[in-house]
Amino acid sequence: MEAYVNVRKWGRQVLLAVCDAEILGKTFREKDLSFEVKEEFYKGVKTSVDEALSLVQQSTVVNLVGANVVRKAVERGLVHPEAVITICGVQHAQIVKM
Repeated sequence: MEAYVNVRKWGRQVLLAVCDAEILGKTFREKDLSFEVKEEFYKGVKTSVDEALSLVQQSTVVNLVGANVVRKAVERGLVHPEAVITICGVQHAQIVKM
């Protein structure tokens, strides 16, 4: 399983954006709703899902999109299963450390 990882830093804050490789650049639609996995936000380095999730510890804000990435984050205890939402059929979770 592969994922795209994009890390952005500003001051002491670190934003980690991770998506399943196969959904990068796709737009998902459901009725009036549209969800786009934008390359500008998610595309960075292509790596394994495990490597991508290893970066969570150094991040202050994490945005996870895709069944593989989100499932693995839940399995590792990084995300509570009830915190996962589905937008247009795509799993999504966020982590914010304060």
